[in-house]
Amino acid sequence: MFPKYDIIVVGAGHAGCEAAAAAANMGSKVLLATMNMNTIAQMSCNPAMGGVAKGQIVREIDALGGHSGIITDKTMIQFRMLNRSKGPAMWSPRAQSDRMRFTEEWRHVLENTPNVDFWQEMITGILTDGNNVTGVKTALGLEIRSKAVILTNGTFLNGLIHIGEKQFGGGRTGEKAATGLTEQLVSLGFESGRMKTGTPPRVDGRSLRYDHMEEQPGDDDPGKFSYLDSTTPLQKQKSCWITYTNPDVHNILQTGFEKSPMFNGRIQGSGPRYCPSIEDKINRFAERDRHQIFVEPEGWNTIEVYVNGFSTSLPEDVQYAALTKVPGFEKVKMFRPGYAIEYDYFPPTQLGLTLETKLIRNLYFAGQINGTTGYEEAASQGLIAGINAHLKLTGQEPFTLKRSEAYIGVLIDDLINKGTDEPYRMFTSRAEYRLLLRQDNADLRLTERSYKLGLAEEDRYKLMVKKKENTRKLINDLSQKSVKPNEVNNILEGLNSAPIKEKTRLSNLLKRPQIHTAHLSQLSDSIEDYIARYASDVLQQAEIQIKYESYIDREKRNSVKMESLENLKIQPEFNYDRIKGLSAEGREKLFRVKPGTLGQASRISGVSPSDISILMVYLGR
Repeated sequence: MFPKYDIIVVGAGHAGCEAAAAAANMGSKVLLATMNMNTIAQMSCNPAMGGVAKGQIVREIDALGGHSGIITDKTMIQFRMLNRSKGPAMWSPRAQSDRMRFTEEWRHVLENTPNVDFWQEMITGILTDGNNVTGVKTALGLEIRSKAVILTNGTFLNGLIHIGEKQFGGGRTGEKAATGLTEQLVSLGFESGRMKTGTPPRVDGRSLRYDHMEEQPGDDDPGKFSYLDSTTPLQKQKSCWITYTNPDVHNILQTGFEKSPMFNGRIQGSGPRYCPSIEDKINRFAERDRHQIFVEPEGWNTIEVYVNGFSTSLPEDVQYAALTKVPGFEKVKMFRPGYAIEYDYFPPTQLGLTLETKLIRNLYFAGQINGTTGYEEAASQGLIAGINAHLKLTGQEPFTLKRSEAYIGVLIDDLINKGTDEPYRMFTSRAEYRLLLRQDNADLRLTERSYKLGLAEEDRYKLMVKKKENTRKLINDLSQKSVKPNEVNNILEGLNSAPIKEKTRLSNLLKRPQIHTAHLSQLSDSIEDYIARYASDVLQQAEIQIKYESYIDREKRNSVKMESLENLKIQPEFNYDRIKGLSAEGREKLFRVKPGTLGQASRISGVSPSDISILMVYLGR
């Protein structure tokens, strides 16, 4: 009935979709197994892609030849570049997506990808021959053979949904949990654990009073995620809205605490520290009298609204009563209540950097099965697992990314070397080389490597080469051309920038915080014509590289130094209290573990990249 596949991908969420597409596009024959063909790439939680650090990951996926960025561009309803008031290392693209169109577009892409087949059924186990995986077993008892298997099960492994005192099995609302697989993996020697996540109520947008909220429109000049020319920025956008909880809301929510599965012990799994439920917020931050709520439309042609910031597992009547006290929600109609979900995961220290398991050869884990949270983190793991499964089957060298090369490298290094006992979420603060890992240069960092693997296509590679060459030429020209004081001082004074007293190169002017490439165009018609020859991404790239040249060079030197200091010894009796810049959690973990080397210290959960950088400087002295 089935041919023997090269790779079987179990689960068609964000990790599974990227894994299947990557392996198939590189030439492997792939079977994508899912419990429901209608929920491929389902946005189970908020209808958005990107955000702080996550947006950088989506751009890296795109630079490597993955699909998440392209599909986001084709289905988004709003685009915002977050943290524009900060330096470019912090700029993070975020898109509000059309939930239904996102799923539809991913399915369309996969169905039109040669080498991808589909099977709709629960996978209850893997097939093995000694320490090698040889396929999967389905709920119907079918055995499907393959050379490699990638598990991307999301929240479905023994999923248990909680709403107040009610609990029932499910991978997400309306869908049954996956059973059997965890038990088999444990019998093979794997360690498993439980984690918890949650989601807020969905409501009827027609019942909301938007005049009681703050409007949050998209950017005036919206960008996009993909570096390819095949997608274009939005011409029109939908607004999101902001409102706040208040003491009345908090008081009502507290009436349900005794029935809350979070507080009465029914939920055993660890929840996401950085995305707490609303009851957790008012319990942990009792001094605050309000919390922000983002009101997010779910698409172009739907009345459904996502209440971001109001994740909860309280009884549905308490949820509803509390919502009616939120400004703008006075007459709210609820489509479905929020809920918490517990699910099995496998501590990722059981994997190698390729995401292949150490116990079973050719078996890979990607996504929430590894303890992560978020579509973007999952998609990036799926991409890396798909690439490496194909490379191993074809006898090629594995593909891994260092911490200094990509946020994806930071993510996987953290998971493999530090592990996680709570849902892992990416932040810019986790990356010690974040100025090198900007969202604007992911193509310059990664596309050539992917092209050599055979994943990134030639048109993508040529676009990157053109951008790199034009950036180099523009930087060189700006470093050669000079202007006199009488040509530029009027403009400088208008920008509150000090006038020059002698002939000055344009690149030196551009290093000033108030000066941008657009200001250079005002100097003369010839300079304006010259600047106009370059695409906006080249202008931005040249400006960032010139403006932050010394900082970028310093991070590059630090990355080289960090590699050379991997084995730097730390004495067991070292007193970390002497270093005032360490985080409280980092200091506690360092005292507890007493690492023997800086490399070991960097792999301790709770010791941040910033702590390591501070230690490196201190020990270097």
